[in-house]
Amino acid sequence: MKVPDIVLNQSGYYPKLEKSAVVLRAVSESKFELLSMPDRKAVYTGVLSEPKTTGYSKINTRIADFSTFDRPGQYIIRIAGLSESPVFKIADGVHHDLAVAALKAFYYQRASSALDADYAGKWYRAAGHPDTSVYIHPLAASKNRKADSKINVSGGWYDAGDYNKYVVNSGISTSTLLSAYEDFPEYFQGLKAHIPHAKNKVPDVLTEAIYNLRWMLKMQDPADGGVYNKCTNLDFDGMIMPDKATSKRYVVAKGTAATLNLAAVAAQAYRIFKHFPEQYPGLADSCLLAAKRAWSWSVKNPGIAYDQDALNKMTDLKVNTGGYGDGNFEDEWTWASAELVASTGQQEYYDAFFARLNAPVSLPSWNNVAALGYYTLIRCEAQLPGQYKSVTSILKKKILGLADRYLAAFETGPYHTVIGASLNDFAWGSNSSAMNQSILLINAYLFSKKDVYLDAALSNLDYILGKNATGYSFVTGVGYKSPMHPHHRLSFADGVAEPIPGLLVGGPNRGKQDGLRYDAEPELSYLDDVNSYASNEIAINWNAPLVYVANAVECLQTGKK
Repeated sequence: MKVPDIVLNQSGYYPKLEKSAVVLRAVSESKFELLSMPDRKAVYTGVLSEPKTTGYSKINTRIADFSTFDRPGQYIIRIAGLSESPVFKIADGVHHDLAVAALKAFYYQRASSALDADYAGKWYRAAGHPDTSVYIHPLAASKNRKADSKINVSGGWYDAGDYNKYVVNSGISTSTLLSAYEDFPEYFQGLKAHIPHAKNKVPDVLTEAIYNLRWMLKMQDPADGGVYNKCTNLDFDGMIMPDKATSKRYVVAKGTAATLNLAAVAAQAYRIFKHFPEQYPGLADSCLLAAKRAWSWSVKNPGIAYDQDALNKMTDLKVNTGGYGDGNFEDEWTWASAELVASTGQQEYYDAFFARLNAPVSLPSWNNVAALGYYTLIRCEAQLPGQYKSVTSILKKKILGLADRYLAAFETGPYHTVIGASLNDFAWGSNSSAMNQSILLINAYLFSKKDVYLDAALSNLDYILGKNATGYSFVTGVGYKSPMHPHHRLSFADGVAEPIPGLLVGGPNRGKQDGLRYDAEPELSYLDDVNSYASNEIAINWNAPLVYVANAVECLQTGKK
């Protein structure tokens, strides 16, 4: 893998925020220059940092920090003895195109819909997986829904590189889009992603979130309020287009995690869509009812895990797609109770949240969602009943405690980023971890107003856009070196050379679960190979935090002029 001598954010930098590049080659020179382009005039001289190392690899780095230079334009970095950097830009709104592409990527993931060329461009396609007649799997059968009867669970997003739809991964993904809107509502009123079916005065981010929300609501059994874990084939489809994938589809067993995911997302959706009664009549009320019914089912069924291996031993109709198995539901209870407190103010939900308040805070992921509830209660602090407001100071301290650990990594790390401080950062979906670290830091910034948290959050965006050991921008279609061969059936099978744009690939993963040969260094354990599902797949729960972060910094940078 040929890596440049100097790596940087290939999308560019904001004039008034932190700016740095990373030198990946040994160099005796201590100075660097910025040259304006195309005239190649020297406009800034800086001093490289001392050499830095991770402690877990042999790669040494030096940081070229040019944060004090704020003149918009196009530039290169020149260091004696090294190849010049690629051209980069400094400008307001430098991540606007990224912010739009990351959101529009969800449109390309829509199931059950044809994508028209007027919206999808050369990535237009026929509809696949109508999912209007999906079978009840024997292990999902109930009194009112017998095995092999059919239900309509059309719509929703394809989860990742495959064509199945999973409630537990839809939960954090849909919520993250809704949270982006809740945090920056005025900004999103003006963001256009060129997607169809947008209703009058409804932001595109909400239009897209609703497409998946309506599917999640269909996954709830109207008889009892429980939620099926997923809509799936028995086995993964081949690398074919959706309209060619015609295997029987099933909804599989209900579970506590899936049901609490719906409770949380539907409660959050109620808060938002009650303000759009003309565009979506009845939707908010339907969401709140669904949330309460899901909560009630979970109270009666507090420990039902989706254990695919165990379930497969009980049937001849075995399911071999993604399990999203999760046996610990404390975080789901925390999240769902917080969303219901924020939306209803009812004591039952507050008591359930408060009972779990002593748990340590940790970075959100599909199977660890407690912090999403923290963000919500802090966000909704002003609207909470008076007797509940004292809890938000505890939550802020918890968030700041983790944010300050990230600051230490940012300030001392070899790439001047938060991600990469620990060997454990390079796991499955490492780029998603980077974006979720940034969301936590942005939340810390929003209530603390300390700029250093925003700078640290932005550093991870620099990382996924090229300021990393691989030299890749990990977002398809963004930058001069981005993935061309993601593990993504839609991009592989469509006959278009370029992959669908705006997709965040998983990133360096020292686990290398796909069995392919990678570079030995942890931060280089990435392959732009369609077979590298361990490092080069895409997923909605990876793209959602990218949507949040890219749009958040676009919104917040305007206040730094």
